[in-house]
This record gives sequence, structure tokens and C-alpha cells, in this order.
Amino acid sequence: MPEAQRTSRTRSRMTRRDFLKLGGGLAAGAGFAGAAGWWRQNEHGLRAAVFIARAAHYQADLVSPIIEGLSASGVSRASIRGKRVLLKPNLVETAVGHAQINTHPALVVAAAEAFRRLDAREVFVAEGQGHRRDSELVLEESGMERALDDARLDFIDLNHDAVGSVANLGSWTQHKQLFLPRTLLSADLVVSMPKLKKHHWVGVTCSMKNLFGVMPGIVYGWPKNVLHYAGIENSILDINQTVKPDLAIVDGIVGMEGDGPIMGSAKPVGVIVVGCNLPAVDATCTRIMGLNPYGVHYLSGASGRLGPIHAQHIEQRGASIASVAQRFAILDVPHLAGVRSG
Repeated sequence: MPEAQRTSRTRSRMTRRDFLKLGGGLAAGAGFAGAAGWWRQNEHGLRAAVFIARAAHYQADLVSPIIEGLSASGVSRASIRGKRVLLKPNLVETAVGHAQINTHPALVVAAAEAFRRLDAREVFVAEGQGHRRDSELVLEESGMERALDDARLDFIDLNHDAVGSVANLGSWTQHKQLFLPRTLLSADLVVSMPKLKKHHWVGVTCSMKNLFGVMPGIVYGWPKNVLHYAGIENSILDINQTVKPDLAIVDGIVGMEGDGPIMGSAKPVGVIVVGCNLPAVDATCTRIMGLNPYGVHYLSGASGRLGPIHAQHIEQRGASIASVAQRFAILDVPHLAGVRSG
């Protein structure tokens, strides 16, 4: 996108940045060990609802189940009216003919239409992909560029956006502050739109891990090496506790099993998962994949701090987990043994 067009979207009103400056954050720092026991059962009274919609293919009506999921998650027209909504898909790599790698353009366009019908003032798409530096190539070969053009949706390259610094509210890593794109800071609602995938390092990549893509490459490198060096799980927790995303809409129509997030195989599941609490959404997605959410370290770390992951604390709406669950193949490596169990 030309510089003039991109920077013209940056507004002087810094609503989320102001909120982040003022916001607190649940105390972290106890590590992952306690999350599997007392934290897991108590979760400090945190509760959430997660909606599972069936969607057999990308040519189906995807707008209606998204709107239904938003309503089931407590998102009303009044809460969307007049807002600037940032949709953050997962675009990691060029992927001609590989629907399992990136969030499908049809779902992104459907989400934009859903928010437009709910009277959002503006909806746009933003991403800072972690592998290929050439954003235009990724957009073109993923099919996203044409879909966004047809839907009259602007795309913001977060890797090269102007940045502002905010306090790190998570303190899971040694970073005292995080540098975030001004486009993100000025949005009223941030919606994580990941692909349902396995991940060869952390087990599962879904709505929380998807926020790696809001971290600008001009600061954190490709593929966000600074965050990898700080620890992937701890960085995920810091980003989520600081950014405080508002919603997740997960592309589980075709997921990825095996050697994700890029090299794995397509796994048709036929679901869209919607919720306002990202740990609860990701715990639900992990169960849909037939895997153990307590073996995913960043979910254990989020338990009771950022949200609930215990099944008894998540109200499942729409289709049941049991009715859509599929067993995802996972790499047979020692560090993923806990993800496979349970």
C-alpha cells in the first residue's frame, strides 16, 4: 500500500493507547507450574462463553454464523455502532492453493460484512506477517489482495506502521515496554482472526498466538526474532495482556495438523469459533483438535489470569465440542508430549 494511503489511516485519537496507559493487568510471574493445579480449578471466578458454528466450506454463507456467534458472545449492535474495527488475520507465508496456511479471505470478508451490518463506522484489515517480508506477495498469493479489493477493505501493513511504546502489562518477559503499531493503538476493537493450526514449538497456534502479527517487524524482526529469543510462550502472554484484544473469530473450516504453522497438512473441520475471551476460545479450539489445553504452556499461564481454560468455566454455545471434534496429528517430539495427553 502506498505510504500516503497507509499513513492517512492513522488518527490522532489514541483510544486503545490511552486505555493501555491507564490499564492495570492481572499479576503474572508465578510461572506455568501452578496453572495445572489450583489455578486451573479456581481461575479467580473468570468465566466466558464460546460459540461454535458449523460451516462446511468457504462458499457457504459465513456472515450469518459470525453474527450469530457475536450475539451469543454478548456483542450487540450498540457495542459495535460507530466503532473502528481492526480485523487481524493470520498471514504467514505465500500459499497458492494451500487453504490450511492462512486465514481464508472469504472468512475475513464475511467478518467485515458482519461488523458493517452491526453499524461499525469503519472496518479494515491489518497484519504484520512473520516470515515473508514482501507483504504484497503474501497478499497476492494468499488470495487476500483481490478479496479485500472486491470488498473495498483497506489493508494496513503493521510491519512498517508508525509505532508507539506502551508499558508491558504482562511482565512475563524482560521487556519493560512493547512497541505497537499506531494503527492498532487507534482502533476501537481488535479482532484476532487466526487459522486453527498445530504449531511445532508451542503445540497449538490460534487467537492468542496470532497476535504475534501485531508486533512490527521493523522493531522485532522477521520472523519476530526478538520475541522468539524472549520465549514464545511468555511473549504470547505479554502481548495479550498488554494489547487486550476484544474478540476472536477462528477459521476452523480447514485447519492444519502435523508440522504447523506452515508445513502441516490440511484438516477439514468445518467450524467457526467465536468468543470475547481469547484463552477460553483457544482452550475450546484445542479440545476441538482432540488435544490437551493444559499441555499448551501459554494457555496454562493464562488460566485464571487472562481468562478461563477449564471446561467447567467455559459455557459452550452453538455446536458442542464433541459433535465437531477431530483428532489432529501432532509431531512426536518430547516438548509436545503434554499437548498430546488428555
